[in-house]
Amino acid sequence: MAILTLVHVALSLVGIGAGFYVMYGLLVRRPLERWTAVFLVTTILTSVTGFLFPFTQFLPSHAFGILSLLILPVAVVAQYVYHQKGSWRWLYTVSSVTALYLNMFVLVVQLFLKVPALRALAPTQTEPAFMVAQLLNLGLHVWLGIAVTRTKGSKVNPLGAPSAVP
Repeated sequence: MAILTLVHVALSLVGIGAGFYVMYGLLVRRPLERWTAVFLVTTILTSVTGFLFPFTQFLPSHAFGILSLLILPVAVVAQYVYHQKGSWRWLYTVSSVTALYLNMFVLVVQLFLKVPALRALAPTQTEPAFMVAQLLNLGLHVWLGIAVTRTKGSKVNPLGAPSAVP
């Protein structure tokens, strides 16, 4: 079980890191093909490996895993079949950001369960500290989703000025 936990956590953290880097690439209109593949594969594997843990009842994490596995094929098809052309662009950005958000939601939950200082702030995860953390997480991803979906035409640098690169 320890190996499964280690693999699951590693996949999740790599997926989250790669996901944020891919979002950066979308913001600056720089395709990051390899990182996109890393993000999508590790995020899919994170959800799949989550179902390998023994469980006796259906948990919110299972719902998030199912939702992620329903959303991620949209991102894969939009990226690798339709190459983000036309409306597949926004389908890709929305599904990718949503999958990243779901992973981050679970990460925040796990941090509040495993980190003693955070657990002390929100032992039942119904306390204001947990709610604020999840609202900030949601706000970040809503902003990110809007930002990456809106950047479609010209290349821009991270500061928003037009880039000299055609």
